[in-house]
Amino acid sequence: MEFIALILFILSTSGTPGPNNIMILTSGVNHGIRSSLPHVFGVNIGFLIMIICVGLGIMSLFQQWPVLHQLIQIIGIFYLIYLAFKIATMPVNNDLNSDKKPFSFLQAAAFQWVNPKAWVMCVSAIVAFSSSSSNVIEQVLIISGFYFIFGLPCSFA
Repeated sequence: MEFIALILFILSTSGTPGPNNIMILTSGVNHGIRSSLPHVFGVNIGFLIMIICVGLGIMSLFQQWPVLHQLIQIIGIFYLIYLAFKIATMPVNNDLNSDKKPFSFLQAAAFQWVNPKAWVMCVSAIVAFSSSSSNVIEQVLIISGFYFIFGLPCSFA
């Protein structure tokens, strides 16, 4: 596994705007860093759990049907282009409501399962940085561990 490439991939996906980063930024501005810590850790630990669960499931499919690995890569490319277009053309909403409380740890962790960017990041990392011929559990744990180690600082940035 190419660790430098994986780290750069993690930094570029975790450090770019998306639902998690926008919500954490908004929470930090409205409620302060200390009150937003459960949100930050919920996002990162929730994503770690998601990548392990999805990774182990997808890798078992890849071992049974290797062509599926290439098909998901192609679909992922087109989906990332679509998301980039949607983000680039999205209108800005300046109406902030600071009366709301920040996300709790469990809310932030559960949000990962409905966050489209988290799904793209998860599946893309597994497809790009794994091989169906190697130890599946080891690869998924490495990818998820690296996401936690290098993704957490991106949440604070």
